[in-house]
Amino acid sequence: MPFLVSDVISRSPARATLSDLAEQVKAGAERLDDYHQLEREHIHLRLIDDAGKGLDDVAAGRVTDARTSLQSIKRRRAASSAD
Repeated sequence: MPFLVSDVISRSPARATLSDLAEQVKAGAERLDDYHQLEREHIHLRLIDDAGKGLDDVAAGRVTDARTSLQSIKRRRAASSAD
């Protein structure tokens, strides 16, 4: 996160307002923790959605065995690296 010129203060005012500055830093860290928690929850919701889609594919018969899928991936990689 970049610092702005307006973020910089001299030592004298900093000493006078050290408690306030510490509270501002703490509040910023708490907001960052909240953001990270929301991000983790979003990832979990996406994983649950993907799992549901996978179950729908299985129920609809849209499946292949792992060996066939891996061979297909290897062929595509070989073809794209040959280009």
